Order: sequence, then C-alpha cells, then structure tokens
Amino acid sequence: MPVELVEKKLPGALPVHLVARDGLEAAGLAPAAVAWARANGFSGEAGRTLVVPGEKGALGGALFGIGDGEGALALGALSKALPEGDWHFASAPAEPELAATALVLGGYVFTRYGKKSGKALRFVLPAGVDAGRVRRIADGVFLTRDLVNTPTSDMGPEELEKAVRSLAAAHSAEISVVTGDDLLDRNFPMIHAVGRASTGAPRLIDMRWGPQGAPKVTLVGKGVCFDTGGLDIKPSSGMLLMKKDMGGAANVLGLASMIMAAGLNVRLRVLIPAVENSIAGNAFRPGDVLTSRKGVTVEIGNTDAEGRLVLADALALADEEEPQLLVDMATLTGAARVALGPDLPPFYTGDDALASDLAAASVAAEDPLWRMPLWRPYDAKLSSKIADINNVTTDGFAGSITAALFLKRFVEKTAGWAHFDIFAWNPADRAYGPAGGEAQGIRALERIISKRFG
Repeated sequence: MPVELVEKKLPGALPVHLVARDGLEAAGLAPAAVAWARANGFSGEAGRTLVVPGEKGALGGALFGIGDGEGALALGALSKALPEGDWHFASAPAEPELAATALVLGGYVFTRYGKKSGKALRFVLPAGVDAGRVRRIADGVFLTRDLVNTPTSDMGPEELEKAVRSLAAAHSAEISVVTGDDLLDRNFPMIHAVGRASTGAPRLIDMRWGPQGAPKVTLVGKGVCFDTGGLDIKPSSGMLLMKKDMGGAANVLGLASMIMAAGLNVRLRVLIPAVENSIAGNAFRPGDVLTSRKGVTVEIGNTDAEGRLVLADALALADEEEPQLLVDMATLTGAARVALGPDLPPFYTGDDALASDLAAASVAAEDPLWRMPLWRPYDAKLSSKIADINNVTTDGFAGSITAALFLKRFVEKTAGWAHFDIFAWNPADRAYGPAGGEAQGIRALERIISKRFG
C-alpha cells in the first residue's frame, strides 16, 4: 500500500490540521500558520490541502479543509496531496477509523500495466483505531478494484477462477468448479447457455470457508467477464466498459476477503457464475426458451439481459441451503444508473430488518446505498405467452425493479435475501479512489455481517 498506517508515534511526523470553513482561528494554529493560510487564500474550504512551511525551508505541516463537515472519506485526498514522509493528525478526526480507511483507499494505484505506484506516505493511526480492521477493509476494496480494472484479455472466466483459487488458498477455503458441458450434467443450464458461445468455457465457481455448524452466509456475484450483448449486440460505445460486467463477482470476492481475514464465525459460501456473453453460431437467441435450474422456463426477450440468467441458476443453488443471509451483487441494469446515478446503488430486499440495518450501515461506513421496492404489480410485466417468464419487459419502464423481481422468483426459501444493482466503477477521480473499478456496498455489508456474526 502506498499509504502505510503506523500504530506508534513517529519522531518528526508532521501535523495535519483539520480546518472547518472560516475556522482558522479555532483550529489551534500558530500565528505564522494562520498568516500563511490567509496569504494563500485558504479558509477551510472542503477538500483543499495547504502545505505550511517550517523553519529554514523545512516543511512545517499541512492544513486540510473539511468545509461545513465533509464526510471522513474526503480525507482520502491527503494521500495524493501531501508530500512524501511521515504525518499525523494534529487532533483526532470526527470518525477516526473512517479517516484512516480513507487515507489508505485514497492511495490506491492500479499498477499491473506499468503505471507507477503512488507516494510513499506513513501516517500515524488515530488513537483507538483497529489497524487490522482498516487493513482488512482496504485489502478487500483493493482486490475488488484490481479485478474490475483488469481487461478481459487477462480476466476471462478462466482467469477469474484463478483469482478465486488464489483467494481461497490464502485463507484455506475449499473450492470446486463446474465447467463447460458439465454445467448441463449438474443442472446449470442457463449459465451454460449464456457462456457457450465464448472460447472461454462458462463455469460456476463455488468457494466455501468456515466451520460447518456456523451461521450460513452466501454471496453470489455476477461474473460476466465481457458482455457483447450477444446476438442483441451492443453498440461499440456500450462495450467500452464491459470489462467491468464482472463487478458483482469482484465485489463479493472483496467482501469475502474481509470476512475471512477477520475470522468471523460464519459458514461462508461464494458462488460466481463466470461467463463471457459472446457471439458465435451456437449463441443463445432472442425467442429461445431456456429451462432454469429451478425448473422455471424463461423466454429470451433480449440476449443482452444475460446477467439475470446466470444469477438465477446460482441463486437457485444458494437458496437450496436456506442460508441465514443471502446477498447477490451485479452490474445488472442501466436503469439503476438512470434512477440513482453511478454513486448510489439500489438494493432490494423483502426483509425490513435487514433493510434497516443496511441503511444504518451505509451511513456509518459512508458507503452509499438506497432501498428500492420489490413492487409486485410490476411482476406481470415479465409474463410470457409461451414460457413461465420472460427475461425482459416490453415497455422499458422500471428496469432495475423488474430485474430484481426476476431474481426474486429464484429465491423462495431464504428470508434474508438482498439484491444489489451496482455500477462498480468511478467515472471520475474521487478523494477515496481514482477513476476506474470500485467497491460498492461491501463496506456496509461487512459492518452488518461483523455485527450479526462476529
């Protein structure tokens, strides 16, 4: 990590003073620092960093504007703005653990293809912060970002399987994989149908960890490593970010990393249907009818609505065990982005207690989430004249809701189910991370799982 968190005091570490808007006088600064700030037009505006000179040309510290009470993740900007060296907060931030997490997350750089790593900073942890927890969370976020940022040439279904095997080996987890035509023999027909046109064989990756008798927590992640749209082909502009269509898989793996590293008392299961939705003579077609693992027949109204198909088979498998908590994450619909934008993923659940916990954890972790309704009257929009259900609607309305309702049909036994329709991408640089792959919802979920099963 470019930003190293240090638990002991560092001799010579320079102070970072957090300054509210128009709060120079209240920040406990030396008169010379106040004069320097005024001379540079610094008044505590949110997100601005000002380096303060010391004696004989040395650095004397830095000021960081927190505005009218910006969230703690805004402090991630310091990882880019501060000169290399050792630093500490002059006074404790309002949310010390989040502040420390922000510092680490903000220092992330994706270096696989030659980009240089960020600045080498050491930062003294605020008092009372659990360094191990901060590192576990950062490691999970970084794993998610790395997986999403890697192009499909190096992150197809086979490579995604290798990434899961690497994570499993690091935590002594069990792993099994059903690949290619074996999917038909093992009754995963929709995963096979979506992925069969690719030169990279489709597969269902199944990772298990934790004591057999512990509460069951199952995570399902959409692993579409690239989505052409299939025979309902996307325009070229619509394919530019399709390497991130396995962002659901990347996010559940990041969350799994956090859970296993913490040693939580759960029987964790991670299911990832890993496919590439390609075009070839054996590609599934609009108008085809597929029979799912659950026995529900699905008419294909659009081959570009493939994520819900592979998730349906995986969710049906997960539901057979009736876990205490079942979470699926997927870059599922553009409709979710139209409704809430890239920063605010919707989630769906019929469990009001879980929804309340998610809302509270979202605020506490500064990990934005918004509950959307499983609106039953819209279920009729998925009707088919020849099959049990269609994979799309015909009117184009409420696309994220109807996708969630489609998935709900494959979860009947598990009460504690939540579906997350995420973007998994930062369109622009942010204080806590650069443009590119992003973890969404998993820091909030980690809080809930730690609280319920820790």
